[in-house]
Amino acid sequence: MRKLNQTDIDILAKLAPEARQPFHYRSILPPVSFHYAADEEDFRDRLERLSAEDFQYLADKILDESECLLCISPEFARIFVDLLEEKVPGEAAESIRKLYKSSTGFEA
Repeated sequence: MRKLNQTDIDILAKLAPEARQPFHYRSILPPVSFHYAADEEDFRDRLERLSAEDFQYLADKILDESECLLCISPEFARIFVDLLEEKVPGEAAESIRKLYKSSTGFEA
């Protein structure tokens, strides 16, 4: 099981500054989408706080299956992947879209 490292904690603090440490989560995106984001617009606003490096880090974690994008709704996954595509040029967003669709049957 994954234990959040300092980079994870820093990203989670950007996304949900109202969250209290110590964090007892094993990933970043599911708790933000389920416990902190009020709706899709709020989730997008929270994600827009992240740097390109933060997005790349999350993309790498999703692709190595240590961050669970599959655990969030298709609407929230789509928001994440759309912002990833904007902030991090390259193939990560397309790879994640394919992974999400093949795993869930939904478009991200």
